[in-house]
Amino acid sequence: VIAPALALAPQAATPQVKATGPVLVVQTVKGTFEIQTFPEEAPKTVAHILALVKRNFYRGLRFHRVEKNFVVQVGDPQTRDRTKEESWGKGPASGSGTPIGVAEFSKLHLHKRGAVGMAHAGDATKADSQFYVMLRNAPGLDGKYTVWGQVISGMDVVEKLAFGDVLK
Repeated sequence: VIAPALALAPQAATPQVKATGPVLVVQTVKGTFEIQTFPEEAPKTVAHILALVKRNFYRGLRFHRVEKNFVVQVGDPQTRDRTKEESWGKGPASGSGTPIGVAEFSKLHLHKRGAVGMAHAGDATKADSQFYVMLRNAPGLDGKYTVWGQVISGMDVVEKLAFGDVLK
């Protein structure tokens, strides 16, 4: 389950920017983590993610990409079906079917540990529902992928996630 949080403690904000967006509470089989969203810097991306959350799009999806000390990724609806494991994360059926249509890069939010960004297959405007959480700093990704949030609690949970773990 991914749900908007009811309140955000002031100390939970990222240091670079005042936290103004909703906080998403992400429940997984390994525990819960929270994502502070950045609608001022990535308004269309955050709106798209929130619309998918409200539709329960992410419920039951599996983490299909887990690279130790790099990234964990989720958001492919094909992951509900174990028989399609070879296709997870790939092809036209690997998203919601509605790309965001813009690349919202920000110099305020970079690819540091806990950053949440939009995955894509080479064209940032075609990012759709797949997102990732950084497990380490990766400045080489800055300006290539939209960072729309930051994990503000539960990073220990994110680090425990494994391939195939389910979003509740």
